Amino acid sequence: MRVMILSVTAGFGHHATAKAVADMLRDKGATVETVDVYTYISKIVKETIDKGYLFTSKHTQELYRLVYLLAENRGSGYFSTRMSIINIVNALGATKFARVVNDFAPDAIVCTHVFAAQLVDDLKKRSLLTVPTIGIITDYTLHPYWEEVPRIEYIVTASELLTHRAVKKGIEANRILPFGIPIHPKFNQPIAQQDAREQLGLEPDRPTILMMGGSMGYSDNKKLILQLGLCGIPFQLLVVCGNNKKQYAEMVSMADTLTGPCTLHPYGFVTNVEVMMSAADCIITKPGGLTVSEALAKNLPMILVNPIPGHEERNVEFLLNNGMACLVTKTFPVDEAVYHLFMSPQRLRTVRETMHAIAHPDATERLCNFILNDLIP
Repeated sequence: MRVMILSVTAGFGHHATAKAVADMLRDKGATVETVDVYTYISKIVKETIDKGYLFTSKHTQELYRLVYLLAENRGSGYFSTRMSIINIVNALGATKFARVVNDFAPDAIVCTHVFAAQLVDDLKKRSLLTVPTIGIITDYTLHPYWEEVPRIEYIVTASELLTHRAVKKGIEANRILPFGIPIHPKFNQPIAQQDAREQLGLEPDRPTILMMGGSMGYSDNKKLILQLGLCGIPFQLLVVCGNNKKQYAEMVSMADTLTGPCTLHPYGFVTNVEVMMSAADCIITKPGGLTVSEALAKNLPMILVNPIPGHEERNVEFLLNNGMACLVTKTFPVDEAVYHLFMSPQRLRTVRETMHAIAHPDATERLCNFILNDLIP
């Protein structure tokens, strides 16, 4: 079977999902091609989306929040699908991209971003494409515009608990696949906590906290660490800075000078997050869809910080309303969040039980099996 996976560069999650699905499909014998759609349509648009997303989500958060809210609640009333820049670009590049798809001749298409799904939907509307297609929503919400791609045969959501919302948005129930967000299958492999700590060279019996700020290392780790030192609990702290080299250098310097009950272990971009999650008692993190899904798969309680406006704030709502996380705010600082978690073993057990009930660690395998066995009648 030949499968084409279409992604868009806007943060790390869409590509991580694409890679997880592609790797497993290949393991199961499929031929897979992964494409960033705007590499072929318009490299200028590709760079604009990527850099614009990073800039606005970090530096103009109120504007980003407003735009997301208007798109989410008013849909085409505010951002006409006929007039939006993305749809204009898609329309202009549709014929060119149809040739790219047809040259590969896929039996199935998977879209990990709504812009890619909009492009495929437009190609189908023009009868330039007939390949069965699955879209994947990579957060614990319904991103704007997924209700406006009726020719995408199936849409994967993060949880069964989102089905009611999806139907309210106008997505037919028989199109919804509540498989969960596809993550790398290594997060579905159990690692004993003591074994994970040994792999990382950590003290075996000391409380352990993992801190992550996304692939770009957005979190103000220094401020959080100084606050953590106030909680009075001696622990070892793993800090993953991602691609933020400046932050990593700051953490290395801080680790050399830090005194008190906290020992600091800084990391840059890592590929063994599953080991770190297995070693930890809780994670302090931005609530990105992929990180949340990985933590759920590892049954790792979450303390949420610095959500990006829009989709990550919706992830926060989902997690808080289902009792799987707590949120750091100006009036509920991180040291209090950690103290509450560690000083309440019953709550910690309840959180883990809830996470286990809602998690979909097998999401990637379920989706790949559906593509290979059930997508094509």
